Amino acid sequence: MKIPQIFEAKKKEGKPVLSFEIFPPKKEAALQNIDETLSLLCDLHPDFISVTFGAGGSTANNKTVEIARKIKNEYGIEPIVHLTCLHYNKDEIRSILDQLKEAGIENVLALRGDMNPNIPVKHDFHYANELVEYIKTQGDFSISGGCYPEKHLEAPDAITDIRNLKRKVDAGVDHLVSQLFFDNEVFYDFYEKTRIAGIDVPIDAGVMPVTNRAQIERMVTMCGATLPVKFQKVLHKYENNKEALLDAGLAYTINQIVDLIASDVDGVHIYTMNNPAVAKRICDGIRNLV
Repeated sequence: MKIPQIFEAKKKEGKPVLSFEIFPPKKEAALQNIDETLSLLCDLHPDFISVTFGAGGSTANNKTVEIARKIKNEYGIEPIVHLTCLHYNKDEIRSILDQLKEAGIENVLALRGDMNPNIPVKHDFHYANELVEYIKTQGDFSISGGCYPEKHLEAPDAITDIRNLKRKVDAGVDHLVSQLFFDNEVFYDFYEKTRIAGIDVPIDAGVMPVTNRAQIERMVTMCGATLPVKFQKVLHKYENNKEALLDAGLAYTINQIVDLIASDVDGVHIYTMNNPAVAKRICDGIRNLV
């Protein structure tokens, strides 16, 4: 099933879409144990699971397709495969798309990808909208895209970022997944601006559970998300108490998701960090809402 169809079905039920993100483990031993993680996550009945993608030159692309195939065929959950293009040429992208078609995978999240100084940039694709246009020529995929409620770090301003996002949607994106954020008002403001700009595809609100301070600070540095004062208080008060920070952080995340659902967002996308125990605690807190 394609992602837009999932959103249509959930909308008829009057419920938001709930989805997870996972990543392929880097170590082979961990990959062999991914079944336990997948089993626990799939038991929570997400509407789809996205699988992240390695930069060019790594073997993570093969693991990504392998894991996505397992999610679809063994667990009956629809997968969406991340596909980055900055470090790949058209032939390499076509080869990966052929793997997806062979595996019966219909959904792709088209991304430019982050710059990796250790891997040479290839010049067939400069932006995600170019990748979207190319995917459209290679098969009947549903194409999703990323978006930044607080603008992409490289965008000069929010207006330019929205214009670039509209260009990506016009190229063929039919669903968006937002980068993480910790202030719901930021997302609501961004969502309203996308609608004013004529972007009418479903937008998932991306939420990352707080499990430790170092992790959150690293992600904030990478994506540019701001930390609300009430969130900073949680980090400051419990930074030296691992268990307390986990409890307080998950309570913050659950409250954030409850507010999002009460505000009728299209969907909530949880960055699980491959931690099914954390995902379960969140799902237990919202089980009657989705």
